[in-house]
Amino acid sequence: MDSSIPKLDKLRANPQQQTTLSLLCGSEQRFRDRYQILRMLGRGGFGVTYLAKDASLPSEPLCVIKLLCPKVSNPMVLQRASQRFEREAKILSQLGSHAQIPRLLDYFQVNGEFYLVQEYVRGRTIAKEIRSKGVLTELEVKQFLREILPVVSYVHEQKVIHRDIKPPNIIRCQDDGRLVLIDFGAVKEHFVHVSQNTQRGATTHFVGTLGFAPPEQLALRATYSSDIFALGVTCLYMLTGKPPMEFSYDPETGEVSWKDYVEVSEHFAKILDKMLMVSVRDRYQSADEILRILNLEPYLGKLSDCLHVQPRLSDLPDEAELLARNGYLPPIIRAAIAIRRLRTRMGLRDRKRAMEPKEQEGELMIN
Repeated sequence: MDSSIPKLDKLRANPQQQTTLSLLCGSEQRFRDRYQILRMLGRGGFGVTYLAKDASLPSEPLCVIKLLCPKVSNPMVLQRASQRFEREAKILSQLGSHAQIPRLLDYFQVNGEFYLVQEYVRGRTIAKEIRSKGVLTELEVKQFLREILPVVSYVHEQKVIHRDIKPPNIIRCQDDGRLVLIDFGAVKEHFVHVSQNTQRGATTHFVGTLGFAPPEQLALRATYSSDIFALGVTCLYMLTGKPPMEFSYDPETGEVSWKDYVEVSEHFAKILDKMLMVSVRDRYQSADEILRILNLEPYLGKLSDCLHVQPRLSDLPDEAELLARNGYLPPIIRAAIAIRRLRTRMGLRDRKRAMEPKEQEGELMIN
């Protein structure tokens, strides 16, 4: 394990440093005698991602290989990273049983470097869709929520917080149109935490993306509700095409002033507002809660008719009408009608008094 530390340090010191997989890109040589590396897909703070072909299988299916590089230099901490990596890989394997999460195909270590091999999802990210086609309507964003909320709920049921929900991490599958959630923060989070015993510590590190991560996540105290906030910001991006840093914020509450940029129905505005609450206690606590409210929307008008509410005085029918209809009036109804009539008379009297000076003034001017 010790011999790998200089290699990891060299890669971190120079992010453009060629990795083993980079050197194999485009060649016929196979990594681990199995994977043919086609090209690099991306590079981030935790490593590099490659598109590969599994040449050991007859159909040679495409897959994604992620090289994870923990930012540590202590042999004991690196050993802890290895243990956490294996445990978290098992969690990802469990999550991958869902149709909207890429399956974990393999995980291993080579020369102290950590690798994840996952199913390749052919399609475009939500970020690319918006850049290509433009912003979505309220109806389309609601449909997006109905599709993505079930998988977020499933992830939370497995005691996992994604920590990095955003448009680039949601793919629309080209084959069947389903939404797929990628790039889980569970492994990355533990790779950050293993550096707590180093001299630098981990106080300045967090897993997530600025603007999409809520305040508690920036303070390294992420909750399931943190994913709800990120999903709300994702909805704003889909409605406006604007990244979160371009929105203004209320200086007193810290809430996003998103209504200056897009107009939606009152019902959906309330949903977005609650998803984007700065305070965790004011935010939705589960994805299922939002889904229920969305699914109830078509029936809100009918439901309101079924609610037991006291009628306003102005909505009470006339006493004669009630007597003719029922033949008897309870005392409370008689009192309500009397109060309404009294208020009506007082209102007429006040309006009459308000008009009297103006009428007298007009008469004086004529004279």
